[in-house]
Amino acid sequence: MINFFEDGHFMIPYGKQNISDEDIQAVVDVLRSDYLTQGPMVPEFEKKVASYCGVKYAVAVNSATSALHIACLSLDVGAGDIVWTSPITFVASANCAIYCGAQVDFVDIDPLTYNMSIDSLVKKLEKAKKSGTLPKVVIPVHLAGQSCDMKAIHQLSEQYGFKIIEDASHAIGGSYHDTKIGSCTYSDITVFSFHPVKIITTGEGGMALTNNQSLVKRMARLRSHGITRYPEEMTHIPDGPWYYQQIELGFNYRMTEIQAALGFSQMSRLDSFVSERHEVAKRYDQLLSNSGIKLPWQDSQSVSAFHLYVVRIPVDHASLNRNAAFDNLRIGGVGVNLHYIPVYKQPYYQAIGFDERDFSESERYYEEAISLPMYPGLELIEQKEVVHLLTGSAGYQTIF
Repeated sequence: MINFFEDGHFMIPYGKQNISDEDIQAVVDVLRSDYLTQGPMVPEFEKKVASYCGVKYAVAVNSATSALHIACLSLDVGAGDIVWTSPITFVASANCAIYCGAQVDFVDIDPLTYNMSIDSLVKKLEKAKKSGTLPKVVIPVHLAGQSCDMKAIHQLSEQYGFKIIEDASHAIGGSYHDTKIGSCTYSDITVFSFHPVKIITTGEGGMALTNNQSLVKRMARLRSHGITRYPEEMTHIPDGPWYYQQIELGFNYRMTEIQAALGFSQMSRLDSFVSERHEVAKRYDQLLSNSGIKLPWQDSQSVSAFHLYVVRIPVDHASLNRNAAFDNLRIGGVGVNLHYIPVYKQPYYQAIGFDERDFSESERYYEEAISLPMYPGLELIEQKEVVHLLTGSAGYQTIF
């Protein structure tokens, strides 16, 4: 048995950052430079990510939540508008619309991918068209790093007239139809997260990507108080070279040079991070192949970034119980988690009046899902211990 606990922390967390000596040196170089914020590293990081994804523009911010917020604002989401997203996501995917004064609704998930269901989306759009309640924006969420069916969603956007923000917080490094997630081939804006448990990290941080010049200009203003220094955007000729104007209400959502330097350095290992995550997933697939546990399904048209490895213990499993397995893992020092509690179950959203019966697949998912540890550097012996604790409470024997 592995000695799991050290200073009260999980010895096998569900996710963690991977920091190299090169990353540390990149941050030290910034600390010794003339700029700690608003220097050359932020635009360099933006260019690096944009180039990798094959998209024209990128705006780095202090969190993916901020990126979602300014993405909605740049698309003129406001009072009287409706935004749809997935219920199986972090609350930020929905909150961003509420921040703008819009209403939020949810589209049930696909039983295989756990992403937004195209069948459910079609039915909901048909119904909304008849009632005059079509969404202004749809925010598909690439859960666990696997892309939604963006081609189908884009086709529906052309038919029903909504804009698309891809919440790709889990998905940098993944691809869809041989195109990198973040290319905005099938969307107006894509958002990434650089939280420590994500594929690459800047500590806290996020980014919004787009191929639309007017959108990138507006998002760049909104991240910095709504201020511009471009004469062509001002109401009159500048008073002098010092001059700036606040032309709309913005926010302090800027990314620091320190964060950007870390992110820029991490980008050099992005593909290797994703490759390692796939190796971890393959080992789990082998270890759990005869367990009766439902393993992640992967669409042949996409390559997941594998931010998460989500398994489901069916409610009718012969010997295993999800809640008991979760407790067994936590007691054993494994920091499993559940991604996510359906957003409509949160008290804030319950007060709006959502009916759980409208989201049958999300309800089933919530009853069965567990996110197992997934990160580069996770060793086979640790994965074996995770599987032992996952299945051991019912006496299930795994042959390694």
